[in-house]
Amino acid sequence: MNYSATPILKVRSVFKKFGAITAARDLNISVEAESITGLIGSNGAGKTTLLNMITGYLKPDSGNIIFHNQEIAGKSPKNITEHGIYRSFQIPQVFDNMSVDENLRISVSIALDKGAYKDDLGKTPEILVTETLNQFQLLDCRKQIACNLPEGTRKLLDIAMALIMKPKLLLLDEPTSGVAAEEKFLIMDMVMSAIKSEKTTVMFVEHDMEIVAKYTSRTIAFFNGEIIADGKTEKVLRDSSVKKNILGNDEQSKI
Repeated sequence: MNYSATPILKVRSVFKKFGAITAARDLNISVEAESITGLIGSNGAGKTTLLNMITGYLKPDSGNIIFHNQEIAGKSPKNITEHGIYRSFQIPQVFDNMSVDENLRISVSIALDKGAYKDDLGKTPEILVTETLNQFQLLDCRKQIACNLPEGTRKLLDIAMALIMKPKLLLLDEPTSGVAAEEKFLIMDMVMSAIKSEKTTVMFVEHDMEIVAKYTSRTIAFFNGEIIADGKTEKVLRDSSVKKNILGNDEQSKI
């Protein structure tokens, strides 16, 4: 696959240091529209640093980040959301003292203000919230306070709040982290179904290689701030450098 054929996002010669530590060294990535890309690597390898630079939480020391032919490196997170880039976090960023319903209503209100539903003028906020609750199987807990939800449900709510904004690019930071093993595929099936229905481009950081193998077509592997492999997921997960530096000799390396 030619990943630079129709890029929606281009990362060019990006560097980022924290003191003596180089968190991103000459990163060069092109991401196709509507693709699903996994980012793997050990803790501190540079994955979340990349997400933080794309979303404006960090400014690259040098290099370019171009989204839809516009430079976004160094812009504020608020400004970057106006370009259509949204994210979820490893620790869900929801309004803990509000209900599931209220959390989604806030996101819908922002989305409507931004004109995200200009082609769906017949849909009221109530309809949009109810559709999202159905899509993510959250109807039964719509009145529950967010801080009382199980971790898997909090993750779903966080992702639902991002997706309801109709992102052009969605970045997910460890969507199955802290989720019970028996729930992870159920959660990812719902998330991926919603993503595909909206034709959203996705990049996600993940440590669970079963999730990476099942839900991505492309994987980028990081080690010490550098990209050590980039290509079709099945090929990357069998790469000798990836096995040595990321997967080790455990069972996951056999994927």
